[in-house]
Amino acid sequence: MNHAANDYPRNQQKIAHLMTQLNQIVLDKPQAIKLALSGILAGGHLLLQDLPGMGKTTLAQGLAQLLGLSFSRVQFTNDMLPADILGMSIYDQSKLQFEFRPGPIFTQLLLADEINRSSPKTQSALLEAMEERQVTQDGQTYALPQPFFVIATQNPLQQAGVYPLPESQLDRFLLCLSLGYPSPAAERELLKGQDRRELLKELPAVLDTQAVLLAQHGVKQVYVADVVLDYLQRLVAKTRASSEYHGLSPRGVLSLQRAAQAYAYVSGHMEVTPEDVQAVFAAVTDHRLGQRFVPAHVTGGQATQTIAQRILAEVAVIV
Repeated sequence: MNHAANDYPRNQQKIAHLMTQLNQIVLDKPQAIKLALSGILAGGHLLLQDLPGMGKTTLAQGLAQLLGLSFSRVQFTNDMLPADILGMSIYDQSKLQFEFRPGPIFTQLLLADEINRSSPKTQSALLEAMEERQVTQDGQTYALPQPFFVIATQNPLQQAGVYPLPESQLDRFLLCLSLGYPSPAAERELLKGQDRRELLKELPAVLDTQAVLLAQHGVKQVYVADVVLDYLQRLVAKTRASSEYHGLSPRGVLSLQRAAQAYAYVSGHMEVTPEDVQAVFAAVTDHRLGQRFVPAHVTGGQATQTIAQRILAEVAVIV
């Protein structure tokens, strides 16, 4: 507790600067950026779902560059095979033996772009890597770099040529976020300003690998009082009381606590509040409860209340 409390002031300025820099690249999305950074510092993977061209890839690239992490981008297609991501063993004639050639997954931050355009078999190739931070090929296990994150982008199921993600894979993503359309003012700045890809090239790293690992350790030390745990468990119990969907699993519960701790850490305090739990609840739970992303234009521009939002409205903070 004391170590984390002393550690945060040393990182606070850098974290605040990182979010400021990223807000200049991905305009008008401060809450999504804060949640995305919270997910990374919690050690989790992110799923970004939205229409093409909304800034999902830009957000992922910006995070990798500002965090000072090695980065690989894989464009998922319907003819992609698991070996295209994980790597494969190739026979070396000079050595008279097979040699493993690592795939693009051997990086610190992997952008799985349009992940749901590949087949379920290829999607499932990421499961071991996301859960165990390792890859097994031909009976051999290979450790992935530390830290290791997957940021996947997903197009709406209403579009052609996409496959739904299996529930087992959805559960591996700590947070699921949607960016949505920019405000008119932000869109005008995009039209009149510099190309986002050019701005990305100019971004200096704010953190490095050691700083990210240190921040992740600090997140684990954020205090969660019993009264907050009581509130968290009431929310979880509410997810399990419906016959319309399966409630949160124990892994989902741990994810909710971890995300709330990270959100508190990024917000500048070393104790989780009910507001921290509320801030991350929808991003942690909706995709696990089967909530499908529906673009705003499909609903006539009207925002629809999600399962998580309904639960938050029905569960009291203090009983």
